[in-house]
Amino acid sequence: MSGWRRGCWPLALTAVSLAPTPITEELAAYVVAHAGGRDDALTAVERDTAALGGKAAMQTSPEQAALLELLARMPRAERAIEVGTFTGYGAIRIARGLAPGGSLLCCEIDEHWADVARRNADAAGVGDRVEIRLGPALETLRALPSEPAFDLAYLDADKASYPDYYAELVPRLRPGGVLAIDNVLLGGRIVDPAEDDNGAHAVAGLNDHILTDDRVDSVLLGMADGLTLVRRRETAG
Repeated sequence: MSGWRRGCWPLALTAVSLAPTPITEELAAYVVAHAGGRDDALTAVERDTAALGGKAAMQTSPEQAALLELLARMPRAERAIEVGTFTGYGAIRIARGLAPGGSLLCCEIDEHWADVARRNADAAGVGDRVEIRLGPALETLRALPSEPAFDLAYLDADKASYPDYYAELVPRLRPGGVLAIDNVLLGGRIVDPAEDDNGAHAVAGLNDHILTDDRVDSVLLGMADGLTLVRRRETAG
């Protein structure tokens, strides 16, 4: 790099750095294979969820779930909340990252999936840290105390309601707390949503809103179907 001034990078290098590596099927499998911490309990959930066919796409991807556990460990979160639990895969990873005595509140509207998630959490040895609250997530959130209480939140539920979930979750994050929002790319639909695609319009609007929200810092990651990390500022009101 001799002779290059700081901040003066070759145009070709700059262009390459802006283009993400295309994720082929083989490369996606490689990424999953390198998601740390996938033990027998987690691979059993992966296998059972995959057997559901098309519904399996609702599972948090293994690499995202590994990131959630990592976030819970840096620093060790004490209280976490998840909106949309499905078979409990992400919940297991979050619960494993919690500080001793920590707790995870899961919001799930479907009784069947709540039962499946409970069995999987128990089988993974984290059932004592996980509370699954059945019912519409907005009702659950609005029934919670309004003061900041959570170190980590994870949102992976119905997309049309994302702005409403965000509005309820951010004020309940402790300063420095992190909210992870899944599916913020929606397979590319957010770039030019169809007129009747309410979910894509809602997510696209939320993506834009987060950029102007002076309570938080954020980054949108091109991981799986897109993951936004939102950190509540220490000085947030």
